[in-house]
Amino acid sequence: MTRRILARIAASAVAGIALSPAFAALDIGDPVPKFTATAALGGKTFNYSLADALAKGPVVVYFFPAAGTTDCNIEAHAFAEAMAQFEAAGASVIGVSADDIDTLKDFSVKQCQSKFPVAADRAKVVIEGFDAVMQTRPDFANRLSYVVAPNGTVAYYYQNLNPDKHVERMLNALKALPKPTASK
Repeated sequence: MTRRILARIAASAVAGIALSPAFAALDIGDPVPKFTATAALGGKTFNYSLADALAKGPVVVYFFPAAGTTDCNIEAHAFAEAMAQFEAAGASVIGVSADDIDTLKDFSVKQCQSKFPVAADRAKVVIEGFDAVMQTRPDFANRLSYVVAPNGTVAYYYQNLNPDKHVERMLNALKALPKPTASK
């Protein structure tokens, strides 16, 4: 009898795990959490507001695991080099990681080339809100990029630990966004 009870408990536990939702990127059309965070741009800190940025146009919110690591440096350089293209598309960019703000102040100058801000999310509130927690290493953000439409919804997302395609995919997604119509 004890074996049957243990077998039932084990089966219930396995079923519970199988039915529990896995973390995944927010889907296209989902509203994103409007956040404010301490960010760094050009080595200086300020309070970043996603709502304020969205009032000016689409925003690329990209998450990265750790400032100063090889792939995160590659990705930051790629975003910095493409900033003129993002601006031409009417978009702004913000990077987000669980790094502390002092680390990001340095990263914002050296890797981001003072061209876009990076936000510190030590408590992982923003990272969790965007379903960007790295499952294998939950202390870090996954490499996940979003195009957020001005209405605050996900227009596109791309998740891949390889940093090579994030900029290209975000730019292509921005080009595919409907153009705002002029008011009469």
